[in-house]
Amino acid sequence: MDQLTKILTTAIELFKNYGFKSITMDDIARSAGISKKTLYIHFANKDEVVKESVGFYKSNMHCSCVSMLESSENAIEAMVRILAFFDNVFKQMNPMAMHELQRYYPIAYASFRNDIIQTDVALIKENILQGMREGIYRPSLNADLLAKFRLESSMMVLHPNLMVNDREDLLRVALEIGEFFMYGIMTPKGEELYLQYKAKYLNKSNNI
Repeated sequence: MDQLTKILTTAIELFKNYGFKSITMDDIARSAGISKKTLYIHFANKDEVVKESVGFYKSNMHCSCVSMLESSENAIEAMVRILAFFDNVFKQMNPMAMHELQRYYPIAYASFRNDIIQTDVALIKENILQGMREGIYRPSLNADLLAKFRLESSMMVLHPNLMVNDREDLLRVALEIGEFFMYGIMTPKGEELYLQYKAKYLNKSNNI
């Protein structure tokens, strides 16, 4: 791992666990095992670290999702695998992290959100179209609208709201919303597959 990748990886882990506000450049340098002077060679300030680390993290997440979509047997297996993947992500995430990113680093948040809109909506839309072709999602769905709805509903749980107050709430609500979405688009054949994949990927450690 090169030095820049190590800094970005370290920074995003700190931000995920503790939020964006409290972490300092000293914390990042110390956790990365480098001097503060070395950190400033790569980044002029914390704003730059936040923006670049969030972009780096988003890119890695996107690659993981693409891999799961391409290697799954069908559209439902892909969606369940992604639900399980994000369940593990949320287990490590401070529920205030996204709120702090938006409030204190609006430029980085805007870049993150724009990137999600440009990449993830297209992935979800293609999954919906695939499921319709496979006969496991209901026919005549508005794939574009539902892809945007799925993205917005998944982002909603990352901000303080009536449903999410702590990490346990974040895990539970994210899974509930994911299942609600799936049952809204699946055919009876799809529901049978969903229960099989849910038992394989989700029920090992969660009940939803």
